[in-house]
Amino acid sequence: MLDTQPEIVPGKKLSAKVAGLYAAPSEDFQTRAVERLQLGFDGIPGDFHGGQTRRSGGREPWYPRGTEIRNERQVSIVAFDELAVVAERMGLAEIKPEWIGANLVIDGLPNLSMLPSATLLFFTGGVTLKIDAQNGPCRLSGRSIAENARMQDQDAGSLLFPKVAKRLRGLVAWVEKPGVIEAGEAISVRVPEQWIYQA
Repeated sequence: MLDTQPEIVPGKKLSAKVAGLYAAPSEDFQTRAVERLQLGFDGIPGDFHGGQTRRSGGREPWYPRGTEIRNERQVSIVAFDELAVVAERMGLAEIKPEWIGANLVIDGLPNLSMLPSATLLFFTGGVTLKIDAQNGPCRLSGRSIAENARMQDQDAGSLLFPKVAKRLRGLVAWVEKPGVIEAGEAISVRVPEQWIYQA
């Protein structure tokens, strides 16, 4: 018999909209604004983070670096309000989504980065994205911010970003149902039941 039962937080439905779309050429993680995103089961065709699989890196220390694994990082999602907080903490006027390789900016969801894993994003055009996890801030993105913002001390800027952007860096997702996402499109957000697992 179980000694304790975890508290269950019911799931909920929320609404949001697409505030920006971006894609990256295959040779560079920085993205460029686009009017629409074509998505397949392998993500965004030709995008830096596209593909059904990817090579493991520093985020997966349990594998030798370069091990082929499932690509759950096909789409990078951010929110303008969270980027503004990070920019203020770094002493910058702004951080553009392109600088950190974002593909999708979502408006209308408070605390976007805190959406739990398995949240589903249903776009009115037919695409469905499934949230995998928070996107941990890294020095590569910090370096890009420091260079694009022309920070005087770019090494310090690249180190500062991972410290101040934790839990504000957005989310990574994978394509559950392919199709096209258009700028300004409405999104139905389904947040699953949540609980804290304790052994």
